[in-house]
Amino acid sequence: TSLDEATDPWGVKVERVEVKDVRLPVALQKAMAAEAEATRDARAKIIAAEGEMKASRGLKEAADILNESPVAIQLRLLQTLTQIAAERNSTIVFPIPVEILQALSRK
Repeated sequence: TSLDEATDPWGVKVERVEVKDVRLPVALQKAMAAEAEATRDARAKIIAAEGEMKASRGLKEAADILNESPVAIQLRLLQTLTQIAAERNSTIVFPIPVEILQALSRK
């Protein structure tokens, strides 16, 4: 190494070098901090996107199951209405099936 080349003529053999203190310029410190923050933000976005993907898959599976059985949809509607009624809300919205709205619009 270059350190050995510099010390060999003096008969000195360097076995180890330790760095005790490093003083980086403020601009470099800021750049390193910005890079670390960008890396953390990128990881957070990836984790959030993966969570959204899993949630979307779960919702699609639930929709597929409910789509196979109209009775299951009605049961889910009744469960939702029960939950809403238990929450002391001053307003309760009752969903009207699309078929009824279509029948009313034809008249």
